[in-house]
Amino acid sequence: MQQILEFPITSLCTFDSFIVCDGNSAAIQFARRAVDPDDPEKLLYLHGPTGSGKTHLLKAAGQQLLTGGASTPPYHSFRESISAESLVSRFGDSAALICDDLQMLPDDAALRAALWQLFNDFMNSGRPVVLAGLVPPRELPYLDDHLVSRLLWGLVARVDASDDHSRCMILKKVADDRQVRVPNEVVDYILVNTSREVSQLINAFETIYRYSLAEKRKITLTLAREARERGLVEER
Repeated sequence: MQQILEFPITSLCTFDSFIVCDGNSAAIQFARRAVDPDDPEKLLYLHGPTGSGKTHLLKAAGQQLLTGGASTPPYHSFRESISAESLVSRFGDSAALICDDLQMLPDDAALRAALWQLFNDFMNSGRPVVLAGLVPPRELPYLDDHLVSRLLWGLVARVDASDDHSRCMILKKVADDRQVRVPNEVVDYILVNTSREVSQLINAFETIYRYSLAEKRKITLTLAREARERGLVEER
């Protein structure tokens, strides 16, 4: 019988906690290479849909550098506004240049120039550059043309977890992190009745999990249906 306790969920983004599937195996292999001190390749660009694991890999790269003896490098998403001066100040002395959501880079000449200068500084000093966005390099709207060309010289990988097998693996990993057993029929039910986006699938599982805690019952198909019928689980 499943024990109903509030276990802490594993939230640290590491390579070991990343769920490897057919759609992301090249991405994690390249990410490991980019932060391997013995590998000459230090440039990586990841692209893929929201919720596919790009941010996890970027932060895992930073954690890997931390375990290698360096201080944890900053992480910046261009969903957050930042000035050219702040970007340079933030990354100038860091162990790696780690930036996410390049598709959100604004049409700002000073910011583009600062990113290009940082890129060159990191490449010249042999420090890793790990970047990510929703689209391939050539489709990034406001990235400097020189930087687009350089990204294509490095490691480029698509990250995708859009197939059902990958989604099942992710849901089961989330359940494992909670130290609970979830029947396959519950996983299938979540896949059929909620959004196909990975983040929404995880939210659906979390809702069902917390409902099971509140009801002091193990997670079953009946309980998952109850949660959905009560409007707790967001439907497609």
